[in-house]
Amino acid sequence: MYTYEVTEQTLAIHLVTEQDLPALLAAESAFVRNWLENNRFAGRPGEYCVVPNEQGHPGQVVVGYRPEECMLWALADLPGCLPAGDYKLAGDYSEQVLSEVAIGWGLGHYRFEQFHKSSHAPEPCLLLPAEVDQARVDAVVDSFTLVRNLINTPANHMMPQDLEALMYRMAEMHDAEFLAISGEALLTENFPAIHAVGRASAHAPRLLELNWGDEEDPLVTLVGKGVCFDTGGLDIKPSAGMRLMKKDMGGAAHVLGLANLIMQLELPISLQVLIPAVDNAISGDAYRPGDVLNTRLAKTVEIHNTDAEGRLVLADALTYAAEFDPDVIIDFATLTGAARVAMGTEIPAFFCNDESLTQQLHEASVASNELIWNLPLHAPYLEKLTSKVADIQNCGDAYGGAITAALFLNEFVPSHIPWAHFDVMAWNLRARPGRPVGGEAMGLLAVMEYIEAQFVHADEGEPEDVESEGVELEGVEPENLAPEDGGQAA
Repeated sequence: MYTYEVTEQTLAIHLVTEQDLPALLAAESAFVRNWLENNRFAGRPGEYCVVPNEQGHPGQVVVGYRPEECMLWALADLPGCLPAGDYKLAGDYSEQVLSEVAIGWGLGHYRFEQFHKSSHAPEPCLLLPAEVDQARVDAVVDSFTLVRNLINTPANHMMPQDLEALMYRMAEMHDAEFLAISGEALLTENFPAIHAVGRASAHAPRLLELNWGDEEDPLVTLVGKGVCFDTGGLDIKPSAGMRLMKKDMGGAAHVLGLANLIMQLELPISLQVLIPAVDNAISGDAYRPGDVLNTRLAKTVEIHNTDAEGRLVLADALTYAAEFDPDVIIDFATLTGAARVAMGTEIPAFFCNDESLTQQLHEASVASNELIWNLPLHAPYLEKLTSKVADIQNCGDAYGGAITAALFLNEFVPSHIPWAHFDVMAWNLRARPGRPVGGEAMGLLAVMEYIEAQFVHADEGEPEDVESEGVELEGVEPENLAPEDGGQAA
């Protein structure tokens, strides 16, 4: 994937804009000029051309780009296109740009191949200059790979017990503490909503908790929706709506990827990760429309629709998170189709209960070159969740669904604790450079930028590179995720 030495065989990759192409052509030999013109290279973003040398072998690569766009993806399409060999980015670029390009190059190598044979042919390698923090590049690529692999893994290989097994291994790898509360113990320990949503499945529901870092450092709590498969419950989804529901644990995948990045870079924070892991299945014991469920906060919820289950399991987890009075709570969830209607599938929507946190996340979005967008916690819409028989209803009408879902969650977070809720697609419907169709990390870079800006570099004039030995975490191998309890409900 990467190389660390320049040799005579290292080929240069030249970035060029449409505006700069005429000057480039004028400065090149007639052979190069004719080759580019005959191949109709115009310098459009994502366009590339391999120019041969006099012996007919690859001599250089010319790639079109727009400098105002994120450099993360400038070369991300090339690992799947270029012949094997060593390459380097030609030109004078900042350390930040070189790091972004290197991360994008690594993500361009991603393939989900756990369930079919791959060729393992030699791949192109990019030069990592000495000024680039290799540990950080590796950590980001590892964490994206973890998120993607978790989401792409079929549900029969990624049930609550499989998430538990993986999270346990992560805790061991990073010297973290791990706790799992499973099955009927959820009732004993007062997580009734998690139990209710997952009790119909043969795969016992559970709350998974990981704690890492120095307790004297700021406490950052990450909460991820871990619905390993969502049939919709008794309000069953149509087959088309159920087809991609292996991705409904995408929130859990995001917080595990973010946690891996934090721990691998050894950031000076105290980290808590909470995942309510369930399989929203159908059986004689499934919860029903019209049921009234209790929650950890003792707030009762009338079930209007069993397909609005993610907010129920998150309610218990958020209540539990607040009991530790963290400096910030951030949750990720594949929560609503309404957020996709509002923002499309590629822009994560987020909600905040704190104006400062909202501004800080916007600043992190700009600094990380990853677009996230704030939607309002519009309090008057809470009326849509009014119940005649309980404290609140789990969903409202067809309008403003992302907002009402966020308002529901907001009822379980004390106002004095800064909280952000990310409603993400977690799936690429189209292929783009470095981003194949399938599971995707969305908002991870922006949230990481926020965490570092607020809790690592807050007292510094300029951010510094974080030194770390790093811990390599390979992609999830499903055969290594054997259930520890045989998948039987407690």
